[in-house]
Amino acid sequence: MEEQREQEELLRDIENSLLLEDIDTFRELFLNAHVYEQAQLYLALSEKARLVLYHFLSPQEIADMFELIEEDDDEVIDYLKEMDDRYLAVMLSCMSTDNAVDLLKELDPSVAHRYLRLMPDDSEAEIRRLYYYNEETAGGLMTTEFIAIQANQTVQSALTLIKSLAQQAETIYYIYVVDEERTLVGVLSLRDLILNDDDTMIHEAMVDRIVSVSVNEDQKQVAQTVRDYDFLALPVVGDSNEMLGIITVDDVMDVMAEEASSDYSGLAAVDVDDTPLNPFVAATKRLPWLITLLFLGMGTSTLISQYEGIIAQASVLSVFVTLITGTAGNAGTQSLAVAVRQLSQKDEDQTSVWAIFGRELATGVVTGAVTGLTIMIVVSTWQHNIVLGSIVGIAMLCAITVAILAGSFIPLLMAKIGVDPAVASGPFITTLSDLTSVLIYFSIASIFLASFTN
Repeated sequence: MEEQREQEELLRDIENSLLLEDIDTFRELFLNAHVYEQAQLYLALSEKARLVLYHFLSPQEIADMFELIEEDDDEVIDYLKEMDDRYLAVMLSCMSTDNAVDLLKELDPSVAHRYLRLMPDDSEAEIRRLYYYNEETAGGLMTTEFIAIQANQTVQSALTLIKSLAQQAETIYYIYVVDEERTLVGVLSLRDLILNDDDTMIHEAMVDRIVSVSVNEDQKQVAQTVRDYDFLALPVVGDSNEMLGIITVDDVMDVMAEEASSDYSGLAAVDVDDTPLNPFVAATKRLPWLITLLFLGMGTSTLISQYEGIIAQASVLSVFVTLITGTAGNAGTQSLAVAVRQLSQKDEDQTSVWAIFGRELATGVVTGAVTGLTIMIVVSTWQHNIVLGSIVGIAMLCAITVAILAGSFIPLLMAKIGVDPAVASGPFITTLSDLTSVLIYFSIASIFLASFTN
């Protein structure tokens, strides 16, 4: 609470210094804060104060802040429009190339190209090189700001080169070794360089077994590779193994968060990353799924109507319909979440797919048996009717087993045919489970009906 109060006071003082155009006080207060805090303070300022801020900070100082501001922030385009065109162009050229590209892609292409033309030639060329890659590939994630050295030089000369280039690189933890054609031939860490003698040749110190990704690799696979190998950075190569750039762990963390959000959106059948303030716009985005599920739900209602004769003979059966459908739906959603999670962790081969399916089948049988036995005892005791209890118990066993199989099989099938398994949403699985559970329940009830009604 004390820290929050201090931040509010600091924000107030900074805002006042800007409105009073007191540059010395502003720079002292603002630049003493950590760059992350600077970004948060910037976002909290009024538009009037921000317009003064652009005169008090250099493009480089603004660039440092924008490195930490999410490019998909709803208001980021408005912030960019507040700046003078040339000031913004210089600011973007001061940012790391990949982050500058992310910001430019939030703009209309014609506007983005206008800013590109105002940049220094070397920055424009680097940014244009990344601008046209698909955002969800390694090319869209990578930065071209890395350090590459030659295999036929000494450790001492390499360290001298690294010192001269360190300011321009995104990270210098890994040093990449290339030949005259820029082909990636090795890698070593800065620690490796320091621990080797000055006259040691780079080809003697480097590791030539290199883990890299293709420039067209999907971002999910890139994130998985970084996670598997616990890398801080990953080299990106072209078709001829030429070194094009690197992907750093901070970009991979953004991908993981994005993919997790995407999976949650699928399970909920709504895009949680795109929630318009206008309720009518929000409704139009959700209605297609809801209408689809409505018609599927009508199939359940129609199916129940086919068993009116059974219900008329034993009306107590209707009491347990929602119990069975609800429990089966919950079990199916759990299975769906597990299957999507498994598929997001690695590319499943045929053996592992069937392993998941077999495990979920066993889980469904065990879960269904325990749940079915429990509800059979409860219903038999409550209604003083062992036949009714058996109907509900057996139906519960079968409904849960089928729901769990559907929850695991549907995303596995979608993954095999190249469709994102997250689109097999929870509401869809739940509604499908309702349909199958009703069919199972009343089919079993019709078999036992003669014993039940006697």
